[in-house]
Amino acid sequence: MAQTPRLAVGDKAPDFSLPDADGNTVALSDFAGRKVIVYFYPAASTPGCTKQACDFRDSLAELNEAGLDVVGISPDKPEKLAKFRDAEGLTFPLLSDPDKKVLTAWGAFGEKSMYGKTVQGVIRSTFLVDENGVIEVAQYNVKATGHVAKLRRDLSV
Repeated sequence: MAQTPRLAVGDKAPDFSLPDADGNTVALSDFAGRKVIVYFYPAASTPGCTKQACDFRDSLAELNEAGLDVVGISPDKPEKLAKFRDAEGLTFPLLSDPDKKVLTAWGAFGEKSMYGKTVQGVIRSTFLVDENGVIEVAQYNVKATGHVAKLRRDLSV
């Protein structure tokens, strides 16, 4: 298994156009002129992903006040994303990438270590994309717990 190429600060963010939990198309270009946090997570409704999503939900007002939008992307189908959103009261877009094309383009799918084994899967990752579509922050293999608090500290939000 080869390592997926990773994005770095200063790279142009790969565009995407994906269905959200309601089947509406959301594109990176929809956020032009605004900063957006794009985060990739393995699976809706799992303990770590739920903790991370709820941390973003609980910080959303402060992030939005600082001019930051949030978008979560996973390989889950829109129906599963809708259940996750509704169960957890999530108020930011959750996007579906079942063929993992966007995950791969962003370097968020590939080889990772899980329970001591090397497997192919979603690499929990977070990016800050600036108003012009350029990567300002690129973080791979982030922890589900405490990540949003660390990101807020790093961004002074």
